[in-house]
Amino acid sequence: MKKFNLFVVAIVAVVLLAACGAKENTGSNTNPDTSGTGGNNEKKEIKLAYVAWDSEIASTYVVKEVLEQKLGYKVDMLQVDAGPMFAGVADGSADAMVAAWLPATHESYIEQYGDRLVDLGPNLNGTKLGLAVPSYMDITSIEDLANGDVGAEVDHKIIGIEPGAGLMMATEKMVEEYGLDKWTVLESSSAAMAQELQKAYKAEQPIIVTGWTPHWMFAAMDLKYLDDPKGVYGADEQIHTMTRQGLEEDKADAFRVLDNFSWTPDDMAEVMVEIMEGSSPEDAAKAWVDSNEDKVNAWIGS
Repeated sequence: MKKFNLFVVAIVAVVLLAACGAKENTGSNTNPDTSGTGGNNEKKEIKLAYVAWDSEIASTYVVKEVLEQKLGYKVDMLQVDAGPMFAGVADGSADAMVAAWLPATHESYIEQYGDRLVDLGPNLNGTKLGLAVPSYMDITSIEDLANGDVGAEVDHKIIGIEPGAGLMMATEKMVEEYGLDKWTVLESSSAAMAQELQKAYKAEQPIIVTGWTPHWMFAAMDLKYLDDPKGVYGADEQIHTMTRQGLEEDKADAFRVLDNFSWTPDDMAEVMVEIMEGSSPEDAAKAWVDSNEDKVNAWIGS
C-alpha cells in the first residue's frame, strides 16, 4: 500500500511540473514585442513629439496616419514646446519628431542636444520666418517700425507665439538689433496669434505678427513679410526629421518611413487649410494620405 501511495504521489508531481512548464512557456511566447520588427503578437508603439504650430500639427498628424494605417503602430502624440521636444527625443522619452527648423531657428537646441539626436535631413524645403503684416498696411521694412506713427498704430506691440520658440528668440534679437526699445513682443500661441490676425484683418486694422511659411494664413489672407535688411531672421530654412538614437534598430519599419518622409509646402498647405476650415487634424491627415497614395508608398518603401 505504501508503494502504491508513493507511486501516486510521483505521478501527481510529474503532472504538476509539466503543467507549470507549459504555463511558463505559454507566458514567454505571449510577451508583447515592443520593437515593432517581429512576432505575431507584437505591440507596436511609437511616440512622436511636436510643437503646436499649424505647420507641425499638419506634418506630425500625416506621419501618425501613415504609421497607424499602413504599419499598424499605435502612435502617442506628445505636444510640447520646442525645448522639451528636442530634449525628449534626445533622452529617448520620445522616439522622433518632424519639426526641427534649421539651420537658424532651432540652432540653440541643436547645439545643446545635437550629439544625442539622429538627423534624417530635411522633410520640407522653402521655409521662411519674419514679421508679417496685412498688405493694406503702408510699411515695407522692419526699419519702418522706428517711425513713431507706425508704433502708435499698433500700440508698439508685436503679436508673438509660444515663449521659447526659435521664432520668438529671433524676434527678441530683432528688437535689440533695430533699436526698438519701445516695442513689446507679446507671448501667446500660434493659434492665438492667428486669431488676432484674422480679427484685425477682417476689420482692416493694423497689426504686426510673428510669421512663418508654410502657414495657412498666407493662403487665407493677403499678407506680406517686412524686409529684414539686417538679416536677423536669416535666409530660407528647411524642416528636418530627428529621431532618438537606436530607433533604426528598435523599429526599423517606422524609421524607414521617417527617413523617407518628404513633402512640399503645397502638400502641407492642403492639410493646414483643411484644419483651419474645421476638420480635425486626424481627418485632414487621413484625407491627404488617402489622396496621395504614390507619395505615401514611397515613404513606406513599397
